[in-house]
Amino acid sequence: MDPLKALADAERKPYWLDSPARPEPQPRLIGHTTADLVVVGGGFSGLWTALMAKERDPSLDVVLLEGRRIGWAATGRNGGFCMATLTHGLHNGLERWPEEIDTLERMGVENLDEIEQTVRRYGIDCSFERTGELSVATEQWQLDGLTEYLDVIDEHGLDYEFLDRDQVRAQVDSPTYLGALWDRAGGAMVDPARLAWGLREACLSLGVRIHERSPVRSMHDDGTSLTLRTPHGSATGARVALATGVFPPLLRRLKHFVVPVYDYALMTEPLSPDQMAAIGWHNRQGIGDAANQFHYYRLTDDNRILWGGYDAVYYNGGFIKPEYDQRDATFVKLAGHFYETFPQLSEARFTHRWGGVIDTCSRFSAFFGQAHGGRLAYAVGYTGMGVGATRFGANVMLDLLSGEPTARTQLRMVREKPVPFPPEPLRSGVIQFTRWSIAQADQHEGRRNLWLRTLDRMGLGFDS
Repeated sequence: MDPLKALADAERKPYWLDSPARPEPQPRLIGHTTADLVVVGGGFSGLWTALMAKERDPSLDVVLLEGRRIGWAATGRNGGFCMATLTHGLHNGLERWPEEIDTLERMGVENLDEIEQTVRRYGIDCSFERTGELSVATEQWQLDGLTEYLDVIDEHGLDYEFLDRDQVRAQVDSPTYLGALWDRAGGAMVDPARLAWGLREACLSLGVRIHERSPVRSMHDDGTSLTLRTPHGSATGARVALATGVFPPLLRRLKHFVVPVYDYALMTEPLSPDQMAAIGWHNRQGIGDAANQFHYYRLTDDNRILWGGYDAVYYNGGFIKPEYDQRDATFVKLAGHFYETFPQLSEARFTHRWGGVIDTCSRFSAFFGQAHGGRLAYAVGYTGMGVGATRFGANVMLDLLSGEPTARTQLRMVREKPVPFPPEPLRSGVIQFTRWSIAQADQHEGRRNLWLRTLDRMGLGFDS
């Protein structure tokens, strides 16, 4: 089908949020309140922080402030890949923290196990499926890279399975597939909006006070506590957890480490039984291809296909604007790639198209820290892998605020900061040249130019 025709009726909104299950917002903060802990941000990071603070200490008074609606930003518009990795993949973790990688991998799987237990404990209906993820090769250089990685996987005792061309096509049938690695234990597929809404209800059930449509405009430190001001009120907390992602931070220092990158996705109509039979996909794994500019895709519970990725767009100047959430050139490109991957679905149409900003840092995984004499903690920079890892980050923030060292806070990954980005306009030039170089690598059998090799040597290499 022609991509323009296939997109003609697609709604310009995130599929997950376009649901009658979306709850009515909690009231705005009006007037002044106090709390033991104030959480800023109602995405996964803030929700997990508030929930686990009450689970650790039910007597704690916790207030959560969200500027718009719970889950409205990156939390409600991502692909729903809830992965075990805390380091944006094994390769990135090995490059940066080789001496800790086994610990980080173990902690990541434990974190994913605990997410699954939380979903069950609170009865959260979010279509949680522990299916794992396929990393598929569509070019010979990608297949060579996957096979070379098998020794690393074996060395670290990870539950990956290599699939040759026939084996992967028996799992999911695309003529583009040459082979794959199946990470069996390291991932689950979820409906991210319903997970966020379920966490919201769990927080409320434990006594967390949630105020939506209450953006924090400023913060004041009186030496013993922090006061956060919203348009119609204020909240004073003995401790503050900052979970605002890429949006303008209350801590100015963070703007040097985080840049806004836009990601885009499509959702198909539900596939018919015949269409499902044509592609297989009986084990319902999440899928990502092994290119530098990669696609990610998965099935929903009613057998739609979410298809996203490839274009990761940085707008010069680092501005965040609502109009950037829609990018028709990318939607048409994604639709064309979809039909190349699944020609047997040539009659499938798209019902939704959307995009949005994610927080990226130079190490491509979250970093952590404190300010205001230890009364404030933050976690930021997840780079699109935050559905699972934000729970770990929430635990780190709570550990830091407690003042007691833990196995998490002793990690070098937690103690170190990423390399800051240069100021504008140099920042835009560096990022755009790096994006161009990555695209060139994909077009030249993965060969990285001098610029990318230099970044690799500096520990700043980016390949996903």
